[in-house]
Amino acid sequence: MRELLQQTIPSLTDDACDKFVAYYALLIDWNTRMNLTAITEPEEVVKKHFLDSLAALPYLKPGAKVADVGTGAGFPGIPLLIVRPDLKMTLVDSLQKRIGFLQTVLQTLGLQAQTVHARAEDFGRNPLYRASFDAAVSRAVAQLPILLELTVPLLKVGGKAICYKGDALEERKNASHAEHVLHTVCETVSVPSDYGVRSLLIYTKNAPTPAIYPRKAGTPSKNPL
Repeated sequence: MRELLQQTIPSLTDDACDKFVAYYALLIDWNTRMNLTAITEPEEVVKKHFLDSLAALPYLKPGAKVADVGTGAGFPGIPLLIVRPDLKMTLVDSLQKRIGFLQTVLQTLGLQAQTVHARAEDFGRNPLYRASFDAAVSRAVAQLPILLELTVPLLKVGGKAICYKGDALEERKNASHAEHVLHTVCETVSVPSDYGVRSLLIYTKNAPTPAIYPRKAGTPSKNPL
């Protein structure tokens, strides 16, 4: 694992390598008892989870307050935090078991982050969190119209919703209404990959989100914008 990390992400410090090795060990161990990931081979985990998660790094300012919405096994939030411990990361997931895993990872790796057990819709309506983040990241959670409704309300004006996608041209077209009603503008960034097309869709929020969004839990997926 260490050699794979050094070959694939040569910019990693020794300390970051140590943390990724420990993270991988925890991921594989816990995955025997609960469904965290279908990707378990070391080379695939390094490329498809660790390296892919780091794609958003250039778009996160120093000390940024970041929400990882629907973080699951911690992607992309924990890899970002390993490399950028200055980030003020909040990991949000709807399953308490996964929150338990994430808390174990943070403690084992000596990382600081907030974990929140909540549906994304409820999280976005909570005045403690709404309109308070510099960035919201999300990976493999939902189609773009849904994802934007779940992430954009969390952002300050000027903040960025960073959505990890494959070939997202058609999805972006389908999200044009959501992009408009949530007051965002989009930039598409191609991510180098040797296992298929990868891209980041970065939506910058340019006005406050209407109070009706996000709608109540379940509604965005049943009736996307």
